[in-house]
Amino acid sequence: MRRSDLGEFEEIVLLAVAAMSPKAYAVVIAEELEKETKYPVSTGAVHAALQRLEDKGYLSSSFGEATPERGGRRKRLFTVTGYGVRILTEARAVRDNLWDRILPEVLSKIGLDLS
Repeated sequence: MRRSDLGEFEEIVLLAVAAMSPKAYAVVIAEELEKETKYPVSTGAVHAALQRLEDKGYLSSSFGEATPERGGRRKRLFTVTGYGVRILTEARAVRDNLWDRILPEVLSKIGLDLS
């Protein structure tokens, strides 16, 4: 995976979609990211990331049923594609490998030993 393929915000949006599927749409994704990160997340930023992720082939979308609370408009629901799962798996492997390499040193600096 090239670093330019998946930005940090895109990665957490992609993870949120995977965790929330099949009910993942921009508003609830933004709410979930705010809850998890403790930072404000604009729905517009989520919409833009979802579009980029779909353009890259990491997500697919479909329209749900119209709802009264949305004035009869349908929600655009997102799901992770097989390619998206592969990208997430690769990103996690890179992070895990790096954490595995530094974790013993980090823990020893604070006086912890997990062995």
